[in-house]
Amino acid sequence: MDNDKPKILLAEDDTNLSALLEEYLNLKGYDVTLAHNGEEALEVFKSKKFDLAVLDIMMPKLDGFTLARKIKSIQPEMPIIFLTAKSMKDDKIEGFSIGADDYITKPFSMEEFLARAKAVLRRTKGKTEPEPIQYKFGRFVFDYDRQELKFDNEKPQALTTKETELLRLLCRNKNRVLTREEALNSIWGSDSYFNARSMDVFITKLRKYLKPDPNVQIINIHGTGYKLTDLKKNDSE
Repeated sequence: MDNDKPKILLAEDDTNLSALLEEYLNLKGYDVTLAHNGEEALEVFKSKKFDLAVLDIMMPKLDGFTLARKIKSIQPEMPIIFLTAKSMKDDKIEGFSIGADDYITKPFSMEEFLARAKAVLRRTKGKTEPEPIQYKFGRFVFDYDRQELKFDNEKPQALTTKETELLRLLCRNKNRVLTREEALNSIWGSDSYFNARSMDVFITKLRKYLKPDPNVQIINIHGTGYKLTDLKKNDSE
């Protein structure tokens, strides 16, 4: 049955390679949706469910790294394989820091690609869990759907959409660093100076809301980003 086929989003601007990969994977029993640039891929991702995203790094309109960050902000557990003509160590480090499951350097054989895609799907199958609607930290309960932050039994604090999205990113990365670049690209769509100043304002507002619990803090990581910490919890959590 077609519904049982693993669904792959393939974002690749090389028309020859993408056509070959699409045809090969379809013949091997996969349901492939092809996009030729990052913006198209993001729109497709938002409209359908996928089991694996295969992203070329050097794409027009939206590069693979930026696209991956946006995908992870929507569905953190989505498995990702990067395709690239580069083999630079720094590129691989960046790819894996985003949460990539594999990194395949061009040129590659179709058989090698299939084997590595199967391995990623095997590792990730059954591991996906629905994202929580509520996040608990310190004496707070953050309800993402309701856009509310509640402290103990007090009246909930209503949050704006941007405050809600930023707090969710911080909660997803609790006790880990959320980079400014990731937050800006995920929520504002770019890391321009204007957007960076705007985000600083929202961070200040969130700190004000969290002030009732001294054990909960949003810490500045100089030159990198922010970290939501709960001092009553072990930082290795």
